[in-house]
Amino acid sequence: MKPVVSLLNAWSCVIISLFAIVILSVLGSLFRSEHHGFTGSEGEPEDGSAVAASIFTAVIVYAGFFVFCAFQAYLHMRARRGGAISLS
Repeated sequence: MKPVVSLLNAWSCVIISLFAIVILSVLGSLFRSEHHGFTGSEGEPEDGSAVAASIFTAVIVYAGFFVFCAFQAYLHMRARRGGAISLS
């Protein structure tokens, strides 16, 4: 297979997706546990579990981006070595 995105874009996507997964997972767990700093005060959402569910959906989307971009980076590394089977 040939990579679809460039090497720089693939590695940038891997790094950004990894940070997004970590940060959104922490935020989602804080909303799910009804942390007083995120729920309950004026102007804040009352249903923290609903907010957490949408945040964890975003985590799943970023995990898909992470897998796709990591595979693209792998294809670039494999192509740089001379393909799947190198004769030299």
